[in-house]
Amino acid sequence: MFNGADVLSLPHGDLPLPAFLPDATRGVVRSIDSADLERCGVSALVMNTFHLMQHPGSTTIKALGGLHRMSGWPHPIMSDSGGFQIYSLIRQNAKYGRLNDSGAIFTPDGSARKFNLTPEKSIQLQMSYGSDILVCLDDCTHASDTLDEQKKSVKRTVDWARRSKAEFRRLCDQKKWGDTQRPLLFAVIQGGSSPDLRRECAESLLEIGFDGFGYGGWPLDSENHLLVDMLGLTRELVPLHLPLHALGVGHPANVVECARLGYPMFDSAMPTRDARNARLYTFTTDDPRDIGQPGAKWFEYVYVGDDRHIKDSEPPSTRCDCACCAHYSLGYLHHLFKINDTLFMRLATIHNLRFMMQLTERLREIAHG
Repeated sequence: MFNGADVLSLPHGDLPLPAFLPDATRGVVRSIDSADLERCGVSALVMNTFHLMQHPGSTTIKALGGLHRMSGWPHPIMSDSGGFQIYSLIRQNAKYGRLNDSGAIFTPDGSARKFNLTPEKSIQLQMSYGSDILVCLDDCTHASDTLDEQKKSVKRTVDWARRSKAEFRRLCDQKKWGDTQRPLLFAVIQGGSSPDLRRECAESLLEIGFDGFGYGGWPLDSENHLLVDMLGLTRELVPLHLPLHALGVGHPANVVECARLGYPMFDSAMPTRDARNARLYTFTTDDPRDIGQPGAKWFEYVYVGDDRHIKDSEPPSTRCDCACCAHYSLGYLHHLFKINDTLFMRLATIHNLRFMMQLTERLREIAHG
């Protein structure tokens, strides 16, 4: 388990660790508002620079007072740089743009406008958004990419991180922010499936110096199994007092496994996407010690769309204290889902996020004995 600080102190409040950060990619967790998030026990959100610079656009965000005021969320926000999204867009279809040592130039599908994202520009945007944790732009690859591609990625990621840090320090000096006022800056460790490259990347980034790090690249193999060995190695390469974010990890079992490896931070759209698709998470035990035990079935899925729930008067979970479980039955949720009412998405999202918050609360209990 993570044995660093129990809390990250950030400009917009403290973040208890371990923590799951829901993805509010475009400035919103789909179908729910900030009051819903607070009632679920959410402490922080992840928003995405790549998407936000397109919609609603950086000048609009500034005009609306920054991400916190725009979204009505007064608590910490981590802004992902967009490295993974650039990988998804450009590396998988070259017609959308090009990547070079300077940064990325891309034209999203359906857009007539070209966007230019450099390490410096990414930091400038994140700083202007008012983020609490900024992430350096990185050159993301897939674990199955060739060794030559991985080597280029590591070299570029380290170079971009160095440039990001220089721009970050320049802006902090310009604003006259000391260590207690400024946001945190995380770098991303790339290297694909090569232990040597992961080590090279981590050591180079540690030499530059950052407040924390993220595990870079897709954390699952081609069969959607967690890359435990590579995640474990990367955690070993970073001193345990520094937080390491398991980027893109959101399956409950994977969150628990990464917490066991020493990761204190996680984010993913999976729990909220599953909710909208009528797959709810429920605990099968009240004992935190059962979580992650070999062979223990400590959680299960409830498929709301199944016909067996048509007349089910029970809540999704008797172990959940969310607004959905407190007031509504599975039968009613089944009805809302079948008529495609937006209330279903809200209630289901509230439930799955509350489950994730309860999960991290239990992980804290385990960590503290």
